[in-house]
Amino acid sequence: MIWIILLLSPIIFSIPTAIAWYLFRKNLAFISVIGLFISTLLAIYIYQLPDSTYTYNWIPSLDISFTFIVDYLSRNMGVLTTFIALLIGLYSLEYMKHDYRIGWYWFFFNTFTSSMLLVVYSDNLLSLLIGWEGLGLSSWALIGHWFRDDDELSYVGVMGRKVWKLRMFWSPSFAGWRAISTIRIGDIPMFFAIAVIFALTNNLNISTLDWYQIFNILGVSGTTLLFLAFLMGPFTKSAQLPFSEWLMTAMTGPTTVSALLHSATMVAAGAYLFMRLSWYVEPWNHHELETVYTIVLLLGLISAFYGSLVGLACRERKVLLASSTLSSLGIMFAVTSLSFWFGRVAIVLAFLYLVVHALSKATLFLVAGHLIHATHDRFHCKVRNMIPALIVTLIATLCLSGIPPFTAYWIKSGMEKLLHHLEEFCTLPLILFLLTSIAYSASLGKFLSLNFLKGEEKEILLHREILMPFSYMLMCLTLIPLIAYVIRLEGLDLSSLIVGIVLALSYVVGVIKPTWESKIGKVLNDRLYLMALNDLIVPGFGKLLVAISYYLDKAVDLFAHSVIPEMFENISNAIRSVQRRRITRYVEFVIALIFFILLLAGWFEWRF
Repeated sequence: MIWIILLLSPIIFSIPTAIAWYLFRKNLAFISVIGLFISTLLAIYIYQLPDSTYTYNWIPSLDISFTFIVDYLSRNMGVLTTFIALLIGLYSLEYMKHDYRIGWYWFFFNTFTSSMLLVVYSDNLLSLLIGWEGLGLSSWALIGHWFRDDDELSYVGVMGRKVWKLRMFWSPSFAGWRAISTIRIGDIPMFFAIAVIFALTNNLNISTLDWYQIFNILGVSGTTLLFLAFLMGPFTKSAQLPFSEWLMTAMTGPTTVSALLHSATMVAAGAYLFMRLSWYVEPWNHHELETVYTIVLLLGLISAFYGSLVGLACRERKVLLASSTLSSLGIMFAVTSLSFWFGRVAIVLAFLYLVVHALSKATLFLVAGHLIHATHDRFHCKVRNMIPALIVTLIATLCLSGIPPFTAYWIKSGMEKLLHHLEEFCTLPLILFLLTSIAYSASLGKFLSLNFLKGEEKEILLHREILMPFSYMLMCLTLIPLIAYVIRLEGLDLSSLIVGIVLALSYVVGVIKPTWESKIGKVLNDRLYLMALNDLIVPGFGKLLVAISYYLDKAVDLFAHSVIPEMFENISNAIRSVQRRRITRYVEFVIALIFFILLLAGWFEWRF
């Protein structure tokens, strides 16, 4: 009953809100928040339980069950997810109170949370897939929440701008479709990979799967193919290159959705699943996985570097934060992949970074939402008289940037040491990590500067909000105790301290000089035009396939229904015409045939 209430209470408590809104236009959003509060209490209770699994037989004949697991990853991630969802829910009570789709919003917001909890606690891959699909459905519903496309504030990009045939602005309805269609590209091979795992082992519980049996049957090539197919799901969910563009245009949704999506749900689900898989596969004991983990390492670092560069040039508040999320997710994937060489410590570092990032990024998104709410502008602009927001932004950006002695410094110090001792690739991963961290820190400084210190000043209109600032201030306060926790991980190290000082200088440069007018900056702000992949290339390729299929169908139809039937009909008519004639026709035919044979025989006799 505890598991059922934990997972379903957000959805169950959101139903009265939806019914009350659609039938009576009554806003009962507080009932949905009660469901989130109950899940938070139960997640805290489960946190106290020892490591164990809990199983409910679903389809006994196929040995398929709902299996929930309590371990280091799930107990911490469960509390993190429910706590962040609860605070964002409180924030939403004010932020969304005048919305025209309150019932829709709260039902899918709570479904989003429940789906993520199912992903977090599921040990069974089949039940995990239910939560995985719930995340995809909820993301579509929430990213495209403002489906009317009638408010410029809900768009991403500059309205009306085009580059060649490429439209550089995106509406909520289009962004929701783009998100779910991109995610499907990765989900399909992931589903097939899970089917192969079940066929080989008759088991879907991650913690008890016989990975040695799978590796022995498939060999190195088969194992590599299987894992890459499985990881396509996490790659697309976490928006790794080249599937990153949907994450940027997902900013068309309400800021509360962006905060939840970028912190503890959806994009975090991909990185979390890779951590969980690595935790139990133990890649350090399987040489067959070297190629897979090498690919993940390089792809993660390249995605992280790309995201940090885009963040340096972004002009929209939420898009800048989205690009930094992409960068952070790339680092999580890359550091988790280091477990192949350094063991479980790499997974722990990546997970701690996930926690710090989730709290910091949720805080920054909620601040961004408050700024947009006050200025009615989604682009960077300077505000005054929002001192709590300024202080919170300063703390969150410092904790996330890797500047000593704040939280992420100690985690990134451990990451830097691991990469420093990685000898297989010389120093390329280390260089990418350091460049990413420098650009990342500067982009956070830019966010602080353009919104509070140096941006174009704009008049603000506050509405005596209480829950909105309370939510992001409380979220920010949770980052302070984390400093005391993670500081025990690493002692002071000269090289790490030097890197920390460089990151501090980069942050200061971002604050002092937040904008750089250059052609490179414009290209980065346009995200290297990767949106062409989604808007022109893939649709164009699809249209080509449709055209080929159409003409092939026409050709088959022509031969099957015209050419071949007409040929047989002509032959049949010729035969019937002979059959209908008198006997003299047959005699004439026989005489003509005999005459031809005699002529042929005479020619052979004369010739030879």
